[in-house]
Amino acid sequence: MTSESIEPVKAPSRRAALATVGAAGLAVALTACSSSDDSSSDTSSSTSTAGSTTAQGDAGGTELAKTTDIPEGGGKIFASQGVVVTQPTAGTYKAFSSKCTHQGCAVSSISNGVIVCPCHQSEFSVTDGSVKKGPATQALPAEQITVSGTSITLA
Repeated sequence: MTSESIEPVKAPSRRAALATVGAAGLAVALTACSSSDDSSSDTSSSTSTAGSTTAQGDAGGTELAKTTDIPEGGGKIFASQGVVVTQPTAGTYKAFSSKCTHQGCAVSSISNGVIVCPCHQSEFSVTDGSVKKGPATQALPAEQITVSGTSITLA
């Protein structure tokens, strides 16, 4: 047998452990705060535009609501789908992301023609998602919906 010197395994220092935990937390936070800037929508339908409606019935998406559920001049928030559907004028339906472009809070209400974020009171137009009042500086991204009869479907 040989006599080897075995050194005990040292536990990482408290500073190293905290740095590792901090780096992991930062990675999680950055992942959660990053937004998918992939605004390339399915443009296979020549009759649809970002955020607006189409009259095609076979979109195959998730039904969100009936047209009667969306008030004229206002809208409705569908939190679980991450979308806001508005009816700026009679028979015109639009859809936007419900995630505020300022710091990613979910918008919480729609009144007086604006979509309101509760975190810092940014306001967005129900017509086109543009910023009406900051601190947000970017419009809400448009989402694709289809209106077929009285059904509003998320594409």
